[in-house]
Amino acid sequence: MFQDFIEIFILSLIQGVSEFLPISSSAHLIIVSTLYEFHSSSLLIDIGLHLGSLLAIIFFFKKELFDLKNNQRILILIFFGSIPLIIVGYFLFKTGLIDLLRNIEIIAWMTLIFAIVLFFADRSRFDKKISTNLNLKTILIIGLFQILSLIPGVSRAGITITAARILKFNRVDSSKISFLLSIPALAGASFLSLKNLTLETIEYNMLVLVAIFLSFIFSYITVKYFLIYINKFSMNAFVIYRILISFLLFYIIY
Repeated sequence: MFQDFIEIFILSLIQGVSEFLPISSSAHLIIVSTLYEFHSSSLLIDIGLHLGSLLAIIFFFKKELFDLKNNQRILILIFFGSIPLIIVGYFLFKTGLIDLLRNIEIIAWMTLIFAIVLFFADRSRFDKKISTNLNLKTILIIGLFQILSLIPGVSRAGITITAARILKFNRVDSSKISFLLSIPALAGASFLSLKNLTLETIEYNMLVLVAIFLSFIFSYITVKYFLIYINKFSMNAFVIYRILISFLLFYIIY
């Protein structure tokens, strides 16, 4: 049982940190679970990890989300921006095609390719803001880019930040757009898996609660300090990290 809690701690840390950083949470979870053969990794645990991240981002942006009078326009745009991912994600989930993408070779190439894309997108010094420049056209473009995040290794946070930077939003607001778009994405991922919960045994209940709690803590801390970091520095550290991870994976594969 102690080993299970250690595994949950590691998975929660990976989920909480990598979900909101441009490094691909699904890639890290797949890599660690595959290489170390975690026994506690399951559908129910996965839902718990995503639920913790969802609750963290809702709590962090509670003022924006619940102040409908002042933020109704932005929330409506976030809804429309999430539609492409929901439609394509549902299709891939129902057809089982999503499982074909979950292999380390695809992760390695996507990690490298989109690190390079992020590097060039982040070189701009434009300063568009959510409050004045986010509209239906821009959010739909970002939403279409977000579809690529269904491929492990691309990174949902990475591709949405990249798209926003290409559209000339500043780094902080690009990150905020990415964070807000994560709410429907995380909710959708959990909802699609709910019907399979009956396949899990009741013995996981305590582990799931721990997964939700730890994922919430790590996710909240990550969002808070990432916004502070990105206000002062570029994305270069994450680009370098992705390249190193991709080279490590290439070494393992080839």
